[in-house]
Amino acid sequence: MIRTTCFSILGLMLGFSCFAQMTTGLTGKRDTSFNTYSDYKKNIKKYPDIKIVPDSLPASVLRKQDITYCNNGKRDLQLDVFYPKNKAKKPAPAILIIFGGGWRSGNRAMHYPLAEHLAALGYVCFTADYTLSTEALYPEAVYNLKAAVRWICANAKQYHIDANKISALGFSAGGELAAFLGATNGDLKFEGSEGNSKYSSRVNAVVDIDGTLSFVHPESGEGDDSKNISAATYWFGYHKKDNTELWQDASPLSQVGKSAPPYVFINSALDRMHAGRTDFIKVLDENHTYSEIHAIPNTPHTFCLYYPWFDETVRYIDGFLKKVYLL
Repeated sequence: MIRTTCFSILGLMLGFSCFAQMTTGLTGKRDTSFNTYSDYKKNIKKYPDIKIVPDSLPASVLRKQDITYCNNGKRDLQLDVFYPKNKAKKPAPAILIIFGGGWRSGNRAMHYPLAEHLAALGYVCFTADYTLSTEALYPEAVYNLKAAVRWICANAKQYHIDANKISALGFSAGGELAAFLGATNGDLKFEGSEGNSKYSSRVNAVVDIDGTLSFVHPESGEGDDSKNISAATYWFGYHKKDNTELWQDASPLSQVGKSAPPYVFINSALDRMHAGRTDFIKVLDENHTYSEIHAIPNTPHTFCLYYPWFDETVRYIDGFLKKVYLL
């Protein structure tokens, strides 16, 4: 890795980084190393009773796959829709489900089981692609997911959706992204220009499953490059010490305010995975915004992918959304 130093006095005065952005992580190819089965092989020794939740479409749910919702300039980004076979009298709440994998790996199929179970409960669920850090750096993924929300709004009538009841749900890196979508509601800085600009990208609730809320909080484990380049370093293209301002700006905790919707935090036994949660909830409380915490003891980071914890996770999600949307 080559790092260059700049000596611009103006740049220093304006608070710009004095280091060139690192591009060694940009391979142009999606990293497929993190998936449910690879994680299962890693966790089965410590948790011998876990079972992968299968992709098994319930009879009451329909699925449409590989729908393009925007183009990131290099490829089409796609999503899948899971929706109840029998249309309810009232338009249904929608859930955008965002996969994890360190902003660098993973795929939307990891959460097909979750989308299927939630659709069976009456929600219309969307599992979406976004640009990984092998393809483009922050904030491209944010622009993508804002575009996904706008696409959902634009197609609300087709899928019998209540456009005022769109939730962002994410796991791990996806949880951080979901939290960021909610924290930046209405902020044009993060809107991007990837389609359906006449529609809102506002999300009305956030489900954060073990996604960090701050990259710079003392509780955070992100940015340790002592052994290997960290996932967040790849995503930002800077080591934390070289551009702390960017790492802070990309933290949901730095953005949260009065425009944020209700949040539920569903967490594993790994404390570092909810870095900044207490301070985040303090801001929500100051703005009289509802939140919940559900910590599941003795669990790995990827608990939501497996039995025996999957059903509990679904109950927490459903209970929270029913409360928020008065269902």
